[in-house]
Amino acid sequence: MTETELLFTRVLGCDRMALYLNKDRRLNRDEVNFISSALKRRIKSEPIQYILGKTEFMGLEFKVNEAVLIPRPETEILVATAIEYAKREKFGRILDLGTGSGCIAVSLAKYSTDLEIDASDISGRALETAGENASAHGVGINLIRSDLFSALGYKEYAMIVSNPPYIMSAEIGKLQPELNYEPALALDGGADGLDFYRRIIREAPDYLKNGGWLLLEIGFGQKPGIEKIFLGSGRLEIAGIIKDYNNLDRVVAARKAD
Repeated sequence: MTETELLFTRVLGCDRMALYLNKDRRLNRDEVNFISSALKRRIKSEPIQYILGKTEFMGLEFKVNEAVLIPRPETEILVATAIEYAKREKFGRILDLGTGSGCIAVSLAKYSTDLEIDASDISGRALETAGENASAHGVGINLIRSDLFSALGYKEYAMIVSNPPYIMSAEIGKLQPELNYEPALALDGGADGLDFYRRIIREAPDYLKNGGWLLLEIGFGQKPGIEKIFLGSGRLEIAGIIKDYNNLDRVVAARKAD
């Protein structure tokens, strides 16, 4: 749907088809005020998802706010890959590292069975949002406040998935103005955009069982740099690179040796 359709279907509480079929419906004062306020916020480049307080991901509706990154369609590639691997290898425990809105963890729980899912984030407010989304979809995930692995204790996972911050620090202010509303914690990947990959690739093997998988979403042009990090780690081996809808490298799948 277009942003206008999203706005009016939200206000009127209807779907897209009903929006056009019910042409005689008049807005009340509260509805007019909401739309007027929303348009003023959108003119200032605030993302429509924050204005509406929700977005769609993997066919599910997720609550979003300024404490969490707005889920992108490309991240569905990461989730679909994780679901495929989980079904194929009958996984038990999975970690969603840097869960944000919980879109990855909740989608995994919703579309897979027999999984125990831990979801960690450094932001307490993000974890609150993830918990609300989990409750809304009737799934149980274990929420852990942690700076990556720091507060996890000793746990062993069959799979770790993450969409870490990967924008270069110097580039953040040069991108579309909507990004100024999203949390810097979820965007800033350091000078070369790879800081979090270095940390995750270095520490993940200590939390993966032998034969376990690490799935990471990556940004445009980052494949060579990330391959070097994996090569230098010596503990994880890249098994595949999955492309997104635009035929760009999007997910790295690496495995810990048996």
